[in-house]
Amino acid sequence: MLPLAAVALASAALAGMPKVGRPAPDFTITTFDKQKITRASIRGRVVVLNYWATWCAPCKAEMPMMDAFHRRHKGEGFEIYAVTTEDSVPPRQLQRLASVLSFPLSNKIKTSSYGLIRGSVPTSYVIDRAGNIRHAKVGAFTSGEFQALILPLLREPAPGGVPAS
Repeated sequence: MLPLAAVALASAALAGMPKVGRPAPDFTITTFDKQKITRASIRGRVVVLNYWATWCAPCKAEMPMMDAFHRRHKGEGFEIYAVTTEDSVPPRQLQRLASVLSFPLSNKIKTSSYGLIRGSVPTSYVIDRAGNIRHAKVGAFTSGEFQALILPLLREPAPGGVPAS
């Protein structure tokens, strides 16, 4: 049986996690090219926050699919931000990968809410045009799953006064 303090800490950690159907918590991502992306700056877009690791085979398997999908749909207000989860590989070693992907890589996200689900990679959060968490997933997406999730969100209108792309 877990000590009461451990249960309280686990409950507090879960309480701070993003919840499907609720507004996306604040974050600031710093990309390898030093751009700062905030929750406010993505409003009106469909966004995937993808936590991955260089040693993770499922992460590496889903990345080309996500890249191809992003290339086809980025003009429709779709963005992906891939946040590497470990510091064992210096950013300079990831520059080659970053140069061929259509979406930015980052190793810095400032937030008190997002993180790995059950400590696993890949972990992805999908945020809709209105700024709500629409999906949270641990594990790699298949192409079919990704399309079935993202395409309907891209068809939704952006909130009033917010450009979709």
